[in-house]
Amino acid sequence: MLTTTLVKPESPPTVRPEERRGASVAEMAVAAGAFALFCIVVLTKATRLLEPDDAAYLASIIALSHGHLTLTTAQYHAVSSQMQGSYGTGIQQWVHLADGRWMSEKNPGYPFYAVFFYWIGALRAAPLFAAGAASVGLFAGARQWLGKWGGTWAVILFLSSGAAIAFAWRDTMPSFTDASFVAAGAGALVWTMLATEATTRLRTVIGLLGFVALEAAVFIRYTDVVLLAVATIAVLCFHRRAHMAARALWWWFGSLGAFAALVLLFDATFYGGPLKTGYGAGEITFSLSAIGPNLRLMPSHLVEAIPALLLGLAALGWIAVRLVLSTGNVDPPVATTSRRDAAVGSVLAVGWFGLWGLYAAYTWTARMGAGGGPGGGGGGGAIHIIRFYLPAIGLIALLGAWFLAQLPRWLPPVLLAAVAGLGIWSFESLTAVGALGGAGGGIPGLPGAGGGVGPGSGPPPGGRLGGGPPSGSGFGGRPPSGSGFGGGSAP
Repeated sequence: MLTTTLVKPESPPTVRPEERRGASVAEMAVAAGAFALFCIVVLTKATRLLEPDDAAYLASIIALSHGHLTLTTAQYHAVSSQMQGSYGTGIQQWVHLADGRWMSEKNPGYPFYAVFFYWIGALRAAPLFAAGAASVGLFAGARQWLGKWGGTWAVILFLSSGAAIAFAWRDTMPSFTDASFVAAGAGALVWTMLATEATTRLRTVIGLLGFVALEAAVFIRYTDVVLLAVATIAVLCFHRRAHMAARALWWWFGSLGAFAALVLLFDATFYGGPLKTGYGAGEITFSLSAIGPNLRLMPSHLVEAIPALLLGLAALGWIAVRLVLSTGNVDPPVATTSRRDAAVGSVLAVGWFGLWGLYAAYTWTARMGAGGGPGGGGGGGAIHIIRFYLPAIGLIALLGAWFLAQLPRWLPPVLLAAVAGLGIWSFESLTAVGALGGAGGGIPGLPGAGGGVGPGSGPPPGGRLGGGPPSGSGFGGRPPSGSGFGGGSAP
């Protein structure tokens, strides 16, 4: 039987089993209230298309809603005209395939998810639904790890950053959705690995859902494979300590194998090779020479947009100190808790720093910062470069919740209120019209290849990006389907 007796003031509190058995109504109500408030804040501002990426994904969603993954030239121009009439922009960032058809150069995962919401006329609900899944996963994982109120703190930290609100507001961009799937998967796997009192079947199912969520995130943005790889390695390293049954691993890794085969087959079928994408050679590049410029550019933007990262860093430092102090401790519960927190914290840290380390070498963000264009400015300009760092916010929220769980109970609500206030201020700053350039709110072209904002933003035939009318502040935003488009069927 675990006890809560502490032998030293600096020793970590041991979470009693009864604290983990079930969340109180108050905990769930506060978390649900935070999610409701998040949705209200997101929906009270009308959406706008800010860059070519929005137009690329929107065109994919519209085409897929008609049953077309690729388009003939006639269909391509029909979709472009439909977007022009409804949004004031034509198609951007699509490529001409070898067989003469057109397809988005973007990783196509997000349109497969968003098209359902488009069909029902509620495209703005797509990122919000993903946020709900993330909230459930984070609540379960943090509650199991940290005990009372831990799950609530994790949900609030995830939803309260300016980056989260801003990209949940951008329903034609996948950035918040893949971040939400990462958060849902991370929370589910934390619960699975720590819930040793649960049945094998339940742990197997929840773990499988966690891996599926991470796989969905990778299908939306391929670089999220860093986080999927970290989760896989963590399971291999800790499954014995977590008393996971071998058949659970067979299910999980079977899912990984099937997913890998699906992605390789998809890319080989549509892009000409299993390791190819719609981007041209040399269009997306990473280089050690970009690390310096990115380290000078990104920290201030990230702290402003994701202030919870400071809590996450503080948590990692505190976890490390407690682990050292607990070495040789004669109180088994204290030593066990310290080792458990160090194991969970180290996995979250490796995922967080692994992804951010990759994008620290991303040449496009370094170039935009050095050029002083819309991608490198403050406020609204930062919205174009912080999006690559978003998938880590679920991991940051879990670490931040650990930090808050160590504080006196009156202090976390104060800190969370401050973080939420900063988040709303950051959201307004990131989406400020004045920072986006142009009276219509569109992004002006940048010099150089592509002539737009973002990699691969050169306009294809018939494509044009401009500031279109807002789609309203409700769940709408679905352009009229008109008479459909001509041409044959997509393969």
